[in-house]
Amino acid sequence: MLNYMDKFKIDSHKLMYHVPRTNDWLNGKNVYPVYAEISPSGTCNHRCVFCALDFMEYQKRFLETSLFKKRLTEMGKLGLKSIMYAGEGEPFLHKDIVEIINHTKQAGIDVAFTTNATLLKSDIVDKTLENISWIKVSINAGTEETYAKIHRAKPDNFKKVMDNMEYASKARRAKGYSCALGMQTILLPENANEVADLAKLAKNIGMDYLVVKPYSQHPTSVTEKYKDIKYRDYIDLAGELTQFNDDNFNIVFRLNTMEKWDESARYYKTCQALPFWTYIDAGGTVWGCSVYLGDERFSYGNIYENTFKEIWEGRKRMDSLKWVEDELDTGQCRVNCRMDEVNRYLWDLKHPKEHVNFI
Repeated sequence: MLNYMDKFKIDSHKLMYHVPRTNDWLNGKNVYPVYAEISPSGTCNHRCVFCALDFMEYQKRFLETSLFKKRLTEMGKLGLKSIMYAGEGEPFLHKDIVEIINHTKQAGIDVAFTTNATLLKSDIVDKTLENISWIKVSINAGTEETYAKIHRAKPDNFKKVMDNMEYASKARRAKGYSCALGMQTILLPENANEVADLAKLAKNIGMDYLVVKPYSQHPTSVTEKYKDIKYRDYIDLAGELTQFNDDNFNIVFRLNTMEKWDESARYYKTCQALPFWTYIDAGGTVWGCSVYLGDERFSYGNIYENTFKEIWEGRKRMDSLKWVEDELDTGQCRVNCRMDEVNRYLWDLKHPKEHVNFI
């Protein structure tokens, strides 16, 4: 098992570190999210063959900087702890992303990115890295040729990503910054024989980790090419990759998540996680769940029309939570939902099994 080295709990969850807020929720209080995923940009410079959010159609829309900064300040005061900038587009396509990053941190909110890193150039690194907690690069091949096919991008983008991240690694070391730098690959039949090559490259340029994760079929996605993939065929790869682990680099092979994909196991009856996170799309709409983008039952409001406090305490959100509690069939949700481990944790808190006092 490789996940004993998963110090960032990428294949698990971190809600257990937020006991006061979880306790408030258990006592029936309205709590503000700990974490948000936000799309500064609706468009993307790649068209990955596995893209889960292809149904969003890569719209050329961007969060308006001035208003968004006001909402960031407000959300920080309300208790939001972190934002991952990612979503339906490439976040570094936003022309004011440097300003947004630095303001987010000034608002008391930790900053992270999931990005293809083609636009993470040296000047952006120099201006922002000290204010970023982690950067995870989506890179789904170990060679230029396969990268171009899977990302549907120019082959030279592969080297561009490697160069950008090597610069970030050197800048981090030179300045003493604490930003974690990692890469992530979705394990597919086309790239399975190149994961070791990618691991070697990632380690050589100074990355902290490489995540190897399974594909997850989005219920609304246009893409269905990989919906029947079986990860039991790739389990042996976990052992092969241990050769790259050392004190400075490790492979996070998401075996736990892969097993859940093959088994489609979900024992909790209702989704409990929605109060602890939110998603804001590039048009400013606040959603309860990124799996149900476009489904008005999960739309809470829009930051262009209301403050975040008004949205979070508003009737639309309360009605949505009640519908989720009473009617949502979690069996129809996305396998390996981002909040799956959080839901397991919260379900167990509310539905303890026998003998819990024998700690």
